[in-house]
Amino acid sequence: MIWVWVFLAIAVVGLVVMISYGVWLFHKAADVYSEIKMLGQRGREIQALVEQLELSPTTTTGERATPARRAQGEEPASKDLATTG
Repeated sequence: MIWVWVFLAIAVVGLVVMISYGVWLFHKAADVYSEIKMLGQRGREIQALVEQLELSPTTTTGERATPARRAQGEEPASKDLATTG
């Protein structure tokens, strides 16, 4: 008759472990969901910051065309090292 109590004790311990694991897993899933929400919020913040950037046009040499040069139609001086001697 003792074997019945042994199996019953094993079953109760197993049930407690499964319930504990379920609670732990629920907390981990909540943490992951929270991090995903935070990642979405950070993405929206980065998007708002990128939208605020003003990119000025560049010339083929990589120099910025200043507003005065663009108005006059001038190109900035080239910095080609081969022609500087």
